[in-house]
Amino acid sequence: MSDENNRDLLEEQDEQLAPQEVNQLRQIRLEKLEALQEAGKDPFQITLAEHSISTEEILARFEALENSDVSLCGRMMSRRDMGKANFMDVRDRHGKMQVYVRMDDVGEDVFEDFKKWDIGDLVEVKGFVFRTRRGEISVHAKGLRLLSKSLLPLPEKFHGLRDTDTRYRRRYLDLIMNPEVRETFEIRSKIIREIRGFLAGRDFLEVETPVLVSNAGGAHARPFSTHHNALDSDLNLRISLELYLKRLIVGGFERVYELGRVFRNEGVDVRHNPEFTLLEIYQAYTDYEGMMELTESMMRTVAQNVLGKTTLEYEGVPLDLGQPFRRLSMTQAVLQYSGVDFTGLNLEQAKALAKEHHLTVEKHHGLGDILGLFFDEYAEAQLVQPTFITEYPVEISPLAKRMPSKPDYTERFELFIAGREMANAFSELNDPIDQRGRFEAQEALIAAGDDESNHVDEDFLMALEYGMPPTGGIGFGIDRMVMLLTDSHSIRDVLLFPTLKEL
Repeated sequence: MSDENNRDLLEEQDEQLAPQEVNQLRQIRLEKLEALQEAGKDPFQITLAEHSISTEEILARFEALENSDVSLCGRMMSRRDMGKANFMDVRDRHGKMQVYVRMDDVGEDVFEDFKKWDIGDLVEVKGFVFRTRRGEISVHAKGLRLLSKSLLPLPEKFHGLRDTDTRYRRRYLDLIMNPEVRETFEIRSKIIREIRGFLAGRDFLEVETPVLVSNAGGAHARPFSTHHNALDSDLNLRISLELYLKRLIVGGFERVYELGRVFRNEGVDVRHNPEFTLLEIYQAYTDYEGMMELTESMMRTVAQNVLGKTTLEYEGVPLDLGQPFRRLSMTQAVLQYSGVDFTGLNLEQAKALAKEHHLTVEKHHGLGDILGLFFDEYAEAQLVQPTFITEYPVEISPLAKRMPSKPDYTERFELFIAGREMANAFSELNDPIDQRGRFEAQEALIAAGDDESNHVDEDFLMALEYGMPPTGGIGFGIDRMVMLLTDSHSIRDVLLFPTLKEL
C-alpha cells in the first residue's frame, strides 16, 4: 500500500495524526529513502538545482512564455494519479503551479521513481509552459528530479494546520501549509523596508547600540539579567533604545534611528511578547509636534506603499490613515470617556474619585498616576481612529520635557489606533538637573518595591551635562504596526518565532 493510501486511511477524520501513526508513515518514507540511497539516487547528495523561474512569473507572463522551456523548483503539495499520466501541484515561495507528468515524456525509470515520491518532497521540474484542456496554466514536465526527501507527513490537505500552538511552535510547518501566513511576513518585510526608505529620505542615519547593558533604562519595564563571565559583571538585556541614541544626539548626530530587538521580562498576551522589535527615532532641533508630523506622515506613507491605500480594516473596523489624526490631551480624553474632570483636582480628591470608580491606587501613586489609571480604564479602548493623546503627567513620563505653561505635565504624546498604543514620543528632556531628580524619584519607587522603574544612569547624566540640543524622539512598536496593516489579532501572528512556554 502506498504512503498516499496510508495517509487516506490514517487521516480520514483527524486534523492531527497520532504519534504512532506519524511513526508508521515516517518508517515507510525512511524505507523509500534507503532504497534510493542503495540505488545511488540519494536526494541529500544533490547540492545545486535549477530554479530559473517562479510560479508567479509563469502565471503573469503566460502569453510570452507559452511553449517556452522552464525549470521550476518547489514542494510537491498534491498528486493525482491517472495511470501513465499524472498531475502534481508544486509550490514555491510565490504560489502553486500544476505540473503534467507523462511517462512517455520523462522516461519509464524516472516515472516509476516519481510514483514513489511523497507529498512534501522537494522537486525540480524541467519542461515547457502550456494550458490544459480545462484552461489551467501548467508546466508539461520533460524531466524530474527529487531534491530532498520529506520524512514526516504534512497535515492532510482538507483540514490543514489550524491548531495555533502547533502553528507557533512549528512555524516552518505553518508556512508550508498556510500561504496567507507567508504573506503576512512578506508584508512585514515590506513595512520595515518602507520605514527605512522613508527615514533615509529625511536624512536619518541608522545606527546600532548595545543589547547587553549594565543599566537597562528608557522604559518602565523589568529587564532580563545575565552575567558576563570574562568581565565578572552583571548585565541586562536592553528594554529600550533611548538612552544610547540620545548620547549620539549629544555627540552631534542630529538625526538617528535604530530598528532592533528589545527585551522585557513581562507577561505574554495578544499584544506583548518578551522580545519584540522597536523603532526609535531622534531628531535634534525639533519637539514632540515635529514628531507628530513625522509619525503621521510615516504611517500614511508606509500604508500607501505597502497596501496601495490608506484605508484599511482591523478586526472588522474600518480605519482611515489618510485623514488628519485627531489630537486630545489626556485630561480631555478622560473627561470625554469617563466624565471625570481632573482640572484643578488635588491628590486626595483624585484618590476619592478613583475609589468611587473601583480603581486600585498604590501608596506611591501621585495625581498624575491616577489620571493615567483613569485613561487606561476608560479612554484607551475608545480610541479607534488614529488619535494623538498629549500632555502626559510628569509622574509617568520620566524622560519627557515639562510643558512651560503646565509644569506638572510633559510635552509627550502617544498614538492610538484601534484602541491600541502604536507609538510614544516626547520633547526629550535635556536638562541634566531635572533628569537627575526624576531618576532619583524612580530610585525611590524601586526602594518601595517597583521593580520596573529606572535606576540613575550616571553616564547618561554626564552626557547631558555636555549639552544636548532640543530634541524630539519617538518609539514605534513595529510588531503592532504589522498587526494593524495585516489585520492580525495577536502579536504571535506577526512574529516568526514567538516566545512560548516549553512543553
